[in-house]
Amino acid sequence: MPPPLTIHSTASLPNNNHSSLPRLGFGVYQLYGQACTQAVLAALDVGYRHIDSAQLYRNESEVGAAMLQSPVEREAVFLTTKMLHATGDAEKTYASALDSVRKLGGDSGYVDLFLVHVPGRSREAREELWKALERLHGEGKAKAIGVSNFRVQHLQEMKDYANVWPPHVNQLELHPWCQQRELVQFCRDNDIVLQAYSPLSCGEYLGDETLARVASKHGKSPAQVLIRYGLQKNWVPLPKSGNPDRIRQNADVFDFILDDDDMETLDGLDQGATGALFPANSK
Repeated sequence: MPPPLTIHSTASLPNNNHSSLPRLGFGVYQLYGQACTQAVLAALDVGYRHIDSAQLYRNESEVGAAMLQSPVEREAVFLTTKMLHATGDAEKTYASALDSVRKLGGDSGYVDLFLVHVPGRSREAREELWKALERLHGEGKAKAIGVSNFRVQHLQEMKDYANVWPPHVNQLELHPWCQQRELVQFCRDNDIVLQAYSPLSCGEYLGDETLARVASKHGKSPAQVLIRYGLQKNWVPLPKSGNPDRIRQNADVFDFILDDDDMETLDGLDQGATGALFPANSK
C-alpha cells in the first residue's frame, strides 16, 4: 500500500527529471494587495508548500512579497504562475513571462511551474506561448512547464511544435460535478500531472445533500471532503481562501479517508461538464 497522505506528500513530475510538486496547493485567485500577501503567509504557516498564481490574478508581486517575509525557505515552496496572452512577438512574449518570474522570485529567481493559462483561439498563439516557456525552462527560470484548460486536441496539436512534450502539468476545473473523465484519462495515459482548480466548485455545490451526508459521516466540512476527494483521485487540488480559519481547515484533510462507497457516491455526481471556459479558482 502507498504511504498515507500528509500535507508533505508530493506527486512526481515523471517527464521532468523526477522532480515533484506538493499534493495540496493554495490558490490566490481574487486575492489582492496586502490581503493576498497575508493569505499566503497564513497558508505557509499552516504547512502549505505550493502556491498557485497567474498573470491574470494581478498578484504575483504580492506572492513574491510573502515569500520574502516568510521564514520558510524559498527552496521549500513550489511556486506556480500562468501566462494568458501571446503578444504576436516572440521576444515580447518571453519578456512578459520573465517579468512574472522576477515578480515572484527577483532578478535571479525562478518559478517551479509556469503554465499556459488557456488555449486561446489560435495555434499560432499557443505555439508562441509554449516557445516562451520552453526558453525559460531551458534557462532554469521555470523548473517545469505545462498548460491549463487544454483539451485533448490541444495537447495532441502540441506534438507538432513542442520540444517539451508532454507538458508536465494540465490544470483543469475538477470536482465531483465536473470530472472531465476522457481528458483526465488522456493526461494519465501520457504522464501529465492533473492539478484541480475550483476543487470546491466555487462554492456552488457546498450545500449539496449528498455531499453533506458524506461530510457528516466523517465529521468533516463539505469543503474538506471535496479536497480529500481530489487528493484520492490523484489530482493536485488548489483550494483558495482569504480567511485564516478556512485556510487552516482546508489543510486539515489528512486525518480521514473516504472509503470506496464514499468515492463511488461522489463519482456519481458528475454532470459531464467540460470545465470552465475561463479560469477561476475555488473560494
